[in-house]
Amino acid sequence: MPADASSLISPVFDQLRPHPEVSGREVPGLLERLAQVPDPRDPRGVRHPLVTLLALTACAVLAGARSLLAVGEWVADAPPALLERLGTVIDPLLPKRSWPAESTIRRLLARVDADALVLQRCLP
Repeated sequence: MPADASSLISPVFDQLRPHPEVSGREVPGLLERLAQVPDPRDPRGVRHPLVTLLALTACAVLAGARSLLAVGEWVADAPPALLERLGTVIDPLLPKRSWPAESTIRRLLARVDADALVLQRCLP
């Protein structure tokens, strides 16, 4: 079934198509791009790197999360191997504190520079 005309699915899939004029070495990966976004937080008390929080949010949205609550639930249910690969430290003694809470993600997204985040998705 084709996507609705007002749906963003089709434009997103167009961006995912291979670009013959660009080699794989020239296009940085998601984590490399997200690492370029400036962190608005005071470094004291930061438990999760900015790139980790942004990557987890992107994964949740790509998996279908449509609200910050859904993002938080997706992160809480994410496999430990994925959390670890994206930079979250898994603490076996306190598993409930090993991933970022929905409130952490919400506060961060409210403060992150949206213009810097949007610019990171553009090709070099």
